Formats: sequence, structure tokens, C-alpha cells
Amino acid sequence: MRNVVIGFLGTTLDQGRRYSWRPSVQICAHPDFPVDRLELLHSPHNLRLAEKVARDIAALSPRTEVRLVGMEIDNPWDFQEVYGKLYDFAESYGFDEDRERYYVHLTTGTHVAQICWFLLTESRHIPACLLQSGPPRGEDAPNGTIDIIDLDLARYNALQRRFEAAAREHSYMLRGGIPTRNAVFHNVIERLEQVVTRSDEPILLVGEAGVGKTTLARRIHELKLQRRRIKGRLVHVNCAGLQGPHAMAALFGQRRNVVGLAGTERAGFLSGAEGGVLFLDNIDLLPHAEQGLLLDVLESGSYYPVGADTAQSCRFHLIAATSRDLPVLARQGIMRPDLLARLALWVFRLPPLRDRREDMEAELTYELEEAERSLGCKTGFNADAMARYLRFARDPVMPWAGNYRDLSASVRRLCTLAERGRITLPMVEAEILILSHQWAAVRQDGDLALLAGVLPDPAGVDEFDRAQLAAVVRACRAASSLSAAGRRLFAISRQGKTSQNDADRLRKYLARFGLNWEMVAGGA
Repeated sequence: MRNVVIGFLGTTLDQGRRYSWRPSVQICAHPDFPVDRLELLHSPHNLRLAEKVARDIAALSPRTEVRLVGMEIDNPWDFQEVYGKLYDFAESYGFDEDRERYYVHLTTGTHVAQICWFLLTESRHIPACLLQSGPPRGEDAPNGTIDIIDLDLARYNALQRRFEAAAREHSYMLRGGIPTRNAVFHNVIERLEQVVTRSDEPILLVGEAGVGKTTLARRIHELKLQRRRIKGRLVHVNCAGLQGPHAMAALFGQRRNVVGLAGTERAGFLSGAEGGVLFLDNIDLLPHAEQGLLLDVLESGSYYPVGADTAQSCRFHLIAATSRDLPVLARQGIMRPDLLARLALWVFRLPPLRDRREDMEAELTYELEEAERSLGCKTGFNADAMARYLRFARDPVMPWAGNYRDLSASVRRLCTLAERGRITLPMVEAEILILSHQWAAVRQDGDLALLAGVLPDPAGVDEFDRAQLAAVVRACRAASSLSAAGRRLFAISRQGKTSQNDADRLRKYLARFGLNWEMVAGGA
């Protein structure tokens, strides 16, 4: 690994007039710290001094390559200007961490420059260590000293605001550039941005099918790449496909001539995710044995490919996703409690589309732009058609059962059928019928599946009662107690009653079907 030092030219210290010790020169003369390249930043009017320093370094340390980097800074004590110039330098610099180690030299330059260096290295815009050199302290260090240091920057509020602006930019990236007015979703993304840029621990994304877990995993990978926390690719694995005798080999890899399996060697998904992100979608469908081995990998950082006698080390960031309640699956023995505990450090619950109706116009605009790019033609809504679609989309009765998949498919249909690039009111009315029939069918199937867990023969219940009972069961499972469920279900009618015993009313309703609170709430 080559050592690369980046630092400012010391306009006073590097001249050597008052002191024989010149930090930019002497830092290249430490036998235990060879400098392969020095990136010497200087203002254009100090070019002659920079060239003299380069010549002196060449005489003292011929192996050191000195690159003179001109940087015009009008006011070296202006935080905004210095930070902006160094930020631009970092963005355009081609860091190669596989071959080079980087160090930022803090001794030269103003205090403002030192603070800006720290901020850029702390945020990983510059993947470097901080170095401070000092004058000789005795015969043991004739070329001075080198120390790794830290700085307390808590009092620099102006620069903190720059970081907050960068954080907002990252949150915007995780949202795919789509603005949100939903407080819950905003808080989820804001906290997720903090975790992604500071932690390498597993992340668990929880939400209904179609809420965008896969898309968010891709954006997390892009943000981690941008912040240089990873260098590898994203490996997306749907655990629904990891079934049968080949599941372990697919995940962990396989050596040749394994008894009982096909004899070809394969690397495995874990190997493919080395240095990057492994995204395990539908983690609840991962077989029990593979769950245990995955836990070992997360805790030990190594694993044995199928048929191997030696362990293979690995380093990846894990993102897991599920649409099911993992604690319930753990109680049922489907999910390993120890793996769940390992995944539960950072859990992010993504709200369904029906809970983000205030963002419906922004999401519709985004899907319209995506459809235009896909179809290669410009398409727009007539004013009355847009108003009708948004009124329908924001209606609290509309379930949006497939979440963003439903919205995306709806917009694709409208754009494909739009003659001369215009979506008309009759087209929207026809689309509303399609979605309504689709959701009605899904709802009926969902009610039967839900009631099958609490009734011996849900098909024997009238369709009217089936829909009503399913709504009651869902309310019970979303409530903390029988009374809380009753208050929600009877919120309107209870206002006209002198006695508001909601729990008793709900208890009697459930008893009509031979049910009680424990039976219906047990699946929560």
C-alpha cells in the first residue's frame, strides 16, 4: 500500500526562515513513515515557494512524488469558501483505497482549514486519517514527530449546518427525489440516512408488499457507495427461491464433488456480495438451517462453503426485508429468535401508500415521469382527469392493496392508452373501475384467508358478515386491548349513548361467531 499525504503549503513554516523545521519537507523524511506521494495544495501566488519545497523534498526523499495543486482561496479564514473549495477537491479526486492509504496533514494551513479537513474526513468524503506533525523533541526524532489527532468541532455551528444540508440531500436521495409531506415517512427516511452513513450493522425493512423495500435497498446501496462505506455491488436474493437441497449451496457456495449434489463449483451469493451489500428479500422464507448459518456469518465474519474444509472470510452489509410479523413467526418456530434479535438492531417500518395520501400527487408525478421514460413519449393529464384521479386516489376508502405496484401499473396503463399523449376524464373513469374490481377481489380473498385462522369454516359465513367480521378482526389485532378496539370500532355510535361500554359491545359481537378477544388478537 502506498502512503499519500494531502496538505496545504505552509506559507510561513515551510519557508524555513525562523525555524529549521519545515513540516511539508520533514514529513517526507521519516524512515518509519515513507511518503510515496505528497499532494501539496497552494495558492497561485505562492507557486515559487511550492516549487522550492518540491525540490527540497526531492533532495531529501527521492522516492516521494510531489504534486503541486493550485487552489485559489481569497480568504483562508472564511469557513464557507474553504470548505467549498476542499469539498470540490475531494469530489474530483480519484481515491484508490485498494492501493493507497491517505493522510491529511493538519499542521499547515489555517485553523479553519484544519476544521474543514476534519469534517471532510469524518464524513468520508476524504477516506483518510488525520496527521499532525511537530518539531523535533530530541535526538530520537530529528525530523520531528507525527501524531494521529482528533478535534472538538461542537462549537462550529455554521459548519454543522453544512452537514445538515448534506444529510437532507442524502434523505432526498433515499426518497428517490420525491418530496414527502408525510411525517411518519419523513422520520423513517431521516433516521435511516443516519444509520446508513454511520453504521454497518444489519438493517431490517418491514412493510407490506409493494411499499418499495427493494427500491429503498438499491438507494441504500448507492448512498453507501457515495459515502465510501462499501466498494462492492448489491446482490439481491429473494429467499422464496432458496428452497430445497440446493438452497445452502446457492447462498454459501459449493466446492466440487459434493456427495448428493451436482458436481459443479459455484461461488454463492455471499461471495458475490463481498465488500458490498447482500439484500435478502422475504427473509421470513429463508429455511431454518440457513437462518442459523447466516447468524454465524454475521457474528463471526466467515463461513464454510458446502463441501469445504476451510472457512472463507466475508465482509458485507446485510439488508433484510419482510412483509410479515417476524416476532409472531419466531413464536411459531418459523423464524429463529436469535437471528431475529440480531436483525432487530435497526428496524424500519415503511408506511403503506394508503397512509401517505398527502403525498399522492408527488408519487403520481414520479410514476408519470417513469412511464414517460419507459415508453419514450411525453404524456400528461387533462386538468379534469388529474383532479378526478387524485380525488379517487386520496379517498380514505381506497385500499391501494398493492401499494406502489398498483399506482405504477395504473399510470402505465393510462400512458400506454393515451392518444396524442393526453389522459382524459373517460380514461380515468375506466381505470378507476379496473382498480376497484381488482381490490374487491383481493379483499374477498384476504377476508377468507384472515378468517380461516379464527373460524373452522369461514366460507360458511354470509359474505356480508364475512366482510364485517374481517374488519373487526383487523381492528382487534391493531389495538392494544379489547376496550381500545371497541373505541375504534364504535367511535361514531358511542357518541349518542349514555353508557359507553365499548368492550362489552365488542365482546357480544365476537360471541355471535363463537369467538373471544384472545382468539382474534392472538395473531397480532
